[in-house]
Amino acid sequence: MMWQVSALSEVDVVRVLRAAGCVFAEEEAALLMAAGDVSELADLVRRRSDGEPLEHILGWAEFCGLRIVVEDGVFVPRRRTEFLAQRAIALAVAAATPVVLDLCCGSGAIGKSIATAVPTAQLYAADIEPRAVHCARRNLSEHQVFEGDLFDPLPADLRGQVDVLVVNAPYVPTAAIAMMPPEARDHEPLSALDGGRDGLDVLRRVIAAAPAWLRAGGHLLFEVNEGQLPDALAALAAAGFAARVEDDDDLGATVAIGQR
Repeated sequence: MMWQVSALSEVDVVRVLRAAGCVFAEEEAALLMAAGDVSELADLVRRRSDGEPLEHILGWAEFCGLRIVVEDGVFVPRRRTEFLAQRAIALAVAAATPVVLDLCCGSGAIGKSIATAVPTAQLYAADIEPRAVHCARRNLSEHQVFEGDLFDPLPADLRGQVDVLVVNAPYVPTAAIAMMPPEARDHEPLSALDGGRDGLDVLRRVIAAAPAWLRAGGHLLFEVNEGQLPDALAALAAAGFAARVEDDDDLGATVAIGQR
């Protein structure tokens, strides 16, 4: 669809976005109109109406009150994941000089929120996706960000030193990927979405390896769906963790927390 740029008012942008199925058309229209000059607006609106994530178009996402750089092809941090970040911040605050590991870090949104709230934290982050690592290094320029599979790229001297291990691993069951919104399914890396048959493949690997990286009394926490809790808690117990669950009904978020 093509539009005359000079005639593309905010009312027009809202109408086009609403027709494309954007639930928050008014808010998105205001952001798009502020994102570029008049000559760029038609292209920005076209991209959004074609299903490209708003955050990729803008180049940033809001997370825990921060503006997080989000590049094309990188997982967009979800608002519900702010609850996971908040629980990690609370645990980090409880440690005097916390060592924090943001695993499966994506853009580094969780790590950035922790580092901002707890300036004394010694923060490390890692992700398997090269684009995500590039993005996370922009957001976490003062911290160490590693590229590789889970714990593999981390320095050996970090073993047994981590106070807070926060993980936003993929947990969507493989069969459910096809039912995800196109803006996620078509524009975010599969490795950031697909958690295997029951959604817990990656998390089981994390849970099994985590005790070797945590201090005694350290915490592992991650986000899951409510229906996955029994299996997730069983995996935590098998690895020797004392486990609990916290949730936020407003955000629709469920977080499993294990203490070594």
